[in-house]
Amino acid sequence: MTVPVFREILEQNPEVEIILVTRNSFSDLFAGIPNLYCKGINIDEYKGFFGMGKLAGELTDEFKPDYIADLHDVIRTKILNRIFRRKRFPVFKVDKGKEEKDVLTDIWNIEKSPLKHTTERYADVFREIGLSVQLSHQYRETSAEKSGIGFAPFAQHFGKMLPLEKSFEVAKILSKNHKIYFFGGGNNEINILNEWEKKIQNSANLAGKLSLKEELQKISQLRLMISMDSANMHLASLVGTRCISVWGSTHPFAGFLGYGQSVDDVVQVKELTCRPCSVFGDRECYRGDYACLHELNIQKIIDKI
Repeated sequence: MTVPVFREILEQNPEVEIILVTRNSFSDLFAGIPNLYCKGINIDEYKGFFGMGKLAGELTDEFKPDYIADLHDVIRTKILNRIFRRKRFPVFKVDKGKEEKDVLTDIWNIEKSPLKHTTERYADVFREIGLSVQLSHQYRETSAEKSGIGFAPFAQHFGKMLPLEKSFEVAKILSKNHKIYFFGGGNNEINILNEWEKKIQNSANLAGKLSLKEELQKISQLRLMISMDSANMHLASLVGTRCISVWGSTHPFAGFLGYGQSVDDVVQVKELTCRPCSVFGDRECYRGDYACLHELNIQKIIDKI
């Protein structure tokens, strides 16, 4: 979700350069953004407090930054911030809105209201530095040729994932009129999707077959993507592809809807006042039945398409 923020900041402030430090495997996400240099690292080489000290020293020597922007605010970056402050660098960090999110996910709070979008929280860091930033909240199409439907039925946490039998039925129905491309990650997901490919006509499993760069290119060429509240929704935003997103225990109100994606393309069980019970879908269902997912009618997804 940082990618469109960097792109628009640098377009609006062409005199600025950003050095982004991230894992090597994420570097392809940031390719092609003028004035952004992606410093990919192997995080295992920088373990613990001394590892962070080593990283801070290398970054200082190589880039001599004017400002430090922390868009993560986790233990590693807290350590880095402390080191950079000792070196007298001005440090600015993201406000995640933890207290607001605690209120939003309180199951006894039935007066839910949308929080600031996460991309605006990232932009606020650069506004505090002194840059002028006005986000468009519009994604940009990167491919003129569009065909087929992408389907990413998995998510990191159970509370965000439509039951697989429902996802299978969605794919089966849509395959009658559309080419379906499956996306996934781990070995178990690949095995499941290989079985779906055998059982569903007009479908192809791409899980485990593409690099991140190739996956982005393929998603850019789809007519649309179907995704849970997960990474594939955000990948679709990066390459300008419409996404039908399915939400269970999480909710777009928390600020994580894909950049430029429409609330009209969100599929959820609105009647459940306990939603959202989690920001990331990693909490056990207090009801014990995950009604937010099991009671979701797949016809809602078909109707959107």
